[in-house]
This record gives sequence, C-alpha cells and structure tokens, in this order.
Amino acid sequence: MDSQKPSKKRIAVIPGDGIGQEVIPQALNVIRASGADVEISEFDWGADRYLRDGVTVPPDGFAMLGRDFDAILAGAFGDPRVKTNIHAKEILLGMRFKMDLYANVRPVRLLDAALCPLKGVEPKDVDFVVIRENTEGVYTDAGGVFKQGTPDEIAIQEDINTRKGVERIIRYAFEYCERHTKLDGSPRSRVLMCDKSNAMTHAGGLWQRVFKEVSGEYPQIATQHMYVDALCMQMVRDPRGFDVIVANNMFGDIITDLAAGLQGGLGMAASGNIHPGKTSMFEPVHGSAPPIAGKNVANPFGAILTAAMMLAHLGLAREAEKIDAAVLEAVRQKKTTQDVGGSLGTREAGEWVAKQVGRATVSS
Repeated sequence: MDSQKPSKKRIAVIPGDGIGQEVIPQALNVIRASGADVEISEFDWGADRYLRDGVTVPPDGFAMLGRDFDAILAGAFGDPRVKTNIHAKEILLGMRFKMDLYANVRPVRLLDAALCPLKGVEPKDVDFVVIRENTEGVYTDAGGVFKQGTPDEIAIQEDINTRKGVERIIRYAFEYCERHTKLDGSPRSRVLMCDKSNAMTHAGGLWQRVFKEVSGEYPQIATQHMYVDALCMQMVRDPRGFDVIVANNMFGDIITDLAAGLQGGLGMAASGNIHPGKTSMFEPVHGSAPPIAGKNVANPFGAILTAAMMLAHLGLAREAEKIDAAVLEAVRQKKTTQDVGGSLGTREAGEWVAKQVGRATVSS
C-alpha cells in the first residue's frame, strides 16, 4: 500500500442494490465487533442514486477510491428498475477494469458436511481456491451487432487475451499457492490451469504456452491441466483433488458458481478482486437477488466471510480469524438463515455472529 496512507486502514463501503443493502450492514457490524482498527466511509452508488440523479460513478470516483482507501467492500449490483443495468456495469465492472483488479480470488471452503449436496464429502475434502482472470476475456465487451432485428442479424463477442494479462494471472496463481495454506494448516502444492484449448485454439494456445513457461519458475509446485467441461464434471463427482485453479474470466465465473454449490450455495461464497500493492475490492459472490430483497431472508455469511477475507488482506489476520471462527460456529449451531439449515433472518444471523466475535474480542 501507499506509504502516505494513515496506519488506520480506510475502507470504502458500497452496499449497492437489493440484498447488498441488507448483508453489508451485517458485515460492518461484525467488523466493528472484531475490534479491527479501521475507518469506514459509505458511498451510495447504486440504482437508487442512478434513478435519482443519473449518476453511476462520480467523475473522479475510481481515482478517489485508489487514492484515499486501502480496500473497498462492495455489496451487489442490479435492479429491475434499471432495464439496461448500466449502473451495475459502470460501477462493478468499472472498478474491476479501471482499477485494474486483475485477480479475482474465490475461496471454496466447506464449513460443515451438511451444507454439501455430495454424499460422503467432509470439510477437509472441499478446500480449494479459484483464481479468475478479471480484466480481459469476453467481459471487455468487444464486438458488436450487425443488422439487429433482422433474419440476417450477426452478433460478435470478442474473447480478448493478452500475453501480459495471461502471464500475470498465472503467475499470481503460483504465488498464491506458495503463500497460502489449507484450513488444516497443510501447504498448498498444486496449480491446475483450466481452458478449452481443444476448441478455442488461439486463446488456448496462448494460455498453454504461458502456463508451461511460468510453471518452470516454480518447480516445487505440481501442475495440472483440465478442459473446463471435464473440470466441471470432476468437481461434482469428487472435489478432493483440487487445490488452486486458474482460469480465464468466463470459465472462472462459471466454475466458481458451480463450486459455490459445494459449500452451501452463493450465500456462503466470498471473493476478492485484487491488484497486489494497490487498493483492492472485496464482494460476496451472490447477486442483488431482487425477489428476496427487503424480506430479511438473505444469507449474510457470504458478505461476512468477504469482510474477513478483506481484513486478512489488510494484515488484520487476528480479526479475520475471529470472524471465520464465529461463522463456523454459527453453521455448526445452525444459527443461520434458512438456505443453510437455520431459521434466523438476515439481521438475526448477522447479530449472532457479531456477538460471538465480540465475546472473542473481549476475551482476547
């Protein structure tokens, strides 16, 4: 981080739309209960503001975030009142692209066997991470539509892969594997590269060559390759063999939503959008979920675990560990929302975790 920034970590919070406005406040309560030395500033970027004054992101918004904050905690974006979802695109994808948050990191951890739909799978069997390239691929929106609305309509969506982009995300995956351990404390030891190079020969060829070159710099780490369709099949047959997976933007998006099913659903899934050494953004994987917004039924644990992931990234490991432990205890005691076996509402589940974290903070 910039040495000119104050020692107290400054966090920008953008709850966004839908259930983001319910789960992010619970995550903030848990952060405060942890005793983390942070300063929180909230921003109203989202559908409500866009509908009110037409602003998605202020002109200097992204520069301000990168200059004045150590991290960003974001909720969810998307609202049926904005038919084009232009605000969601400009805010969320804007942060990823314009702040060059090239590494999307999504841990896949099973906290309790009861949350996994697979038979005979225990928490030790589902403990891997997906590193998704976050600034290229089909999400660059390159392409166009010709003769729209006619029988001759043509739609082209370009898949952009640069040598720089591919190399840095693959290298990030190997470095992540070197630096991180599994939940049981054992070292991570394998990086799997996922592609579809048997059909996407140009992009796949680039990924294959770069993966081979970069892996040569990390001889202590085992390597593996799987086509994305085979990986998806194996993930639901037996997830035990996965450790660190690296993939392009689209494949990473798809396989992480599938992987979330192994840990209890999208409501349990956390993620970080990271550029090492720069201000990074953290967001739960779930969307804004308009049908359940405002009903106090959304699972806040994805947002709370995302907050813990953010604190760990900021060097506040002890506070992050308290939060992780409290969520684990909540799952074990079924002090959860209905989607993961409990009977609590969003607020009540969040409050239970905050109290648990508060007790751990006082005792420490």
